[in-house]
Amino acid sequence: MILKNQVFIIFALVLLFSSCKENIAYKEKLNDPEIFQASMKKLTDVIVYDIFSPPVASRVYMYPTLASYAIMQKTYPEKYNSLEGQVNGYTNIPEPNDENINMHLASIHAFLTIGKHLIFSEEKIDEYQNNLYAELQKDGLPDEVLEASKNYGTLVSKHILKWADTDMYKQTRTYPKYTILEEPQYWKPTPPDYMDGIEPSWNKMRTLVLDSAGQFPPVPPLPYSLDKDSAFYKQLMQVYEVGSGADSNHKEIASFWDCNPYVSHHRGHAMFATKKITPGGHWIGITAIAIRKTDTNFDETINAYANVTTSLYDGFISCWDEKWRSLVVRPETVINQSIDEEWVPLLQTPPFPEYTSGHSVISRAAAVTLTSLFGDDFSFEDTTEEEYGLPTRNFTSFLQASDEAAISRLYGGIHYMMAIEEGVKQGEKVGLYITKNLKTLK
Repeated sequence: MILKNQVFIIFALVLLFSSCKENIAYKEKLNDPEIFQASMKKLTDVIVYDIFSPPVASRVYMYPTLASYAIMQKTYPEKYNSLEGQVNGYTNIPEPNDENINMHLASIHAFLTIGKHLIFSEEKIDEYQNNLYAELQKDGLPDEVLEASKNYGTLVSKHILKWADTDMYKQTRTYPKYTILEEPQYWKPTPPDYMDGIEPSWNKMRTLVLDSAGQFPPVPPLPYSLDKDSAFYKQLMQVYEVGSGADSNHKEIASFWDCNPYVSHHRGHAMFATKKITPGGHWIGITAIAIRKTDTNFDETINAYANVTTSLYDGFISCWDEKWRSLVVRPETVINQSIDEEWVPLLQTPPFPEYTSGHSVISRAAAVTLTSLFGDDFSFEDTTEEEYGLPTRNFTSFLQASDEAAISRLYGGIHYMMAIEEGVKQGEKVGLYITKNLKTLK
């Protein structure tokens, strides 16, 4: 009888232990930064699928991430500073008031809820979200914790989306398109689709940390000239000679950093398109690589993304302010009209003015931010483009990667050197200003 009782007690303890282990499995998963990484990757996938322009994509990344950061700041107030007083127009989110809230889950829910609001293919986020919550429930997530966390995440989402509604995005949807100017120095739509210029009023958007879109204006572009001794013509010929993809190494670099969300291909009467990540999306991918390499924890993962998405967003506003002020014509247009009507750049020319180079600006801003987070000598293997059929590239630092991203625009035949060099300087100023004035860590 005693032996049977002992066996029963041991069996009961085993069941109890198993039950406890199963019940805490969801906590381990919610403490794992990979759950946020997967959510960010899902948002990237939908951005690619829905074909958002680079500036708009930066907005889609930014608001969900700052909502998640705001919740982490409430979770770890001794570690993180509020964004109120640091970010333009931002006010503190409501306090959590339910002991059943899992703050990590609430941050995921807010991220996905706002992300879904900002994209078109909502069903893709819904499917991901439902599967994620079902898996967590299998791992023991109690119903009351799920509901409380979702409720708080939704409350925060409403607060952040109310703030987003005042950033001028909706108003700029109604502004007139750019009217093409006839003079040869001004931007014209480019082959093969001759698309309208993208986001000519993006400088009206509210900045986050910068005090205005025009806070860091680059030097004026070189004056347009077809005089063979002029600086402009020399840079034009440099694009003509370098930008068609004859050098195999240059071609690899240009292709790796292409990051054109929509490239159209014409074969006779047929047309098809390929979709890829935006320039900002590439730096989101680099951020993910840095986080994984350093074994960054859950809240620090969100902090890293919050800083990078802020730099990307303000970087695009700063760059677009100059693009639509100077209206510099693309090399392809001038070369086809004045030098070689058959010439085609290696990369498809994006549909917006040339000066400054957007990839140069935002790559440098993001690289400066990542350097402030992870250090100067941060070597990494960039696997971001693997899923688009491109091999990895190795870099010794974020700044080296941003330098390559910048020069890739010359190799691709879509930018003059002036736009690249001044774009890097502009991005450096944006990045340094943000790292100095946005203090998320205490």
